[in-house]
Amino acid sequence: MIRVGVNGYGTIGKRVADAVAAQPDMELVGVAKTRPNFEAEAALRRGYDLYAAIPERADAFTDAGVETAGALSDMLEAVDVVVDCCPSGIGAENQPMYEAHDVKAIYQGGEDAEIAEASFNARGSFETARGDDHVRVVSCNTTGLSRVLAPLEETYGIEKVRATLVRRGGDPAQSDRGPINDIIPDPVEVPSHHGPDVNTIFPDVDIDTLGLTVPATHMHTHSLNVTLETEPDREAVIDLLAGENRTFLIPEAAGIDGAGKLKEYAMDAGRPRGDLWENCIWERSVNLSGRDLYLFQNVHQEADVVPENVDAIRAMCTELPAEESIARTNEALGVGLDSLLADGGEGERLTADD
Repeated sequence: MIRVGVNGYGTIGKRVADAVAAQPDMELVGVAKTRPNFEAEAALRRGYDLYAAIPERADAFTDAGVETAGALSDMLEAVDVVVDCCPSGIGAENQPMYEAHDVKAIYQGGEDAEIAEASFNARGSFETARGDDHVRVVSCNTTGLSRVLAPLEETYGIEKVRATLVRRGGDPAQSDRGPINDIIPDPVEVPSHHGPDVNTIFPDVDIDTLGLTVPATHMHTHSLNVTLETEPDREAVIDLLAGENRTFLIPEAAGIDGAGKLKEYAMDAGRPRGDLWENCIWERSVNLSGRDLYLFQNVHQEADVVPENVDAIRAMCTELPAEESIARTNEALGVGLDSLLADGGEGERLTADD
């Protein structure tokens, strides 16, 4: 049993904690918070032991009537690995503390790649994290790109990738980022940081990325053009992407035209918090012009890195093969959408998780 702690119980941390708690080979020792807000209450309601991330603020939890199991240092003494889900930059500040406690640590994509021995994506770089002490799970956008590029590179070879990322302005709860009414090149420079980040997973892939930030909160949208080394058939590419276990090809008959309906689809399917762990690719958008592949996909910035964190734990702490870890994670979380409207209505029926 792998003993896991989560430091930071916000947008990503609470989802990672739930995912770890669902794994039969992992024990969630507890979660750490800096203040006793509604998320701290949510952790207690779920039965998670709560630790004060900053010892000087422990009295604030007591004053608020929120019971803690101790300080962050106490949690670190009890775990094999800690998943750092703190805001960008804080993970680097926490690293010496993790090292002092001789605890393996996983960081999120907001940290610089240099923080870790390996950047991680379950589909593209599982083995590079094997046995490492410090691993960085790449960002939501890089995760989404890597899941598509891995099978394309393996099957057809990639000559060049050009991606435009239309990014949400903030998560639904990030009221400090709005209200907003603008469309901003972010950054103006080319490439955006996403291309170099993809190269931490696929060093040899030639990729250029551009970024735009828009006034939305649901998801990111990618416009992807991949020049392949060989010229495949469109149906073969669709079958290839549909066969991946963390992609969902949206059938035209579903009438899903954007992120809002995708989120509604996830909630109707019984997904916790309406989460979409999969890349959502519009099947109709998958087209070829010679060796140039084009498609649109959406990635849920709050959720798609969650199964990756779980697999990173196993890569660091076990000898389990990548395929078996991914299968375990998917089964425990219920990853994999299969619309009844796909392939003439032959898809599996969705079972709501009540």
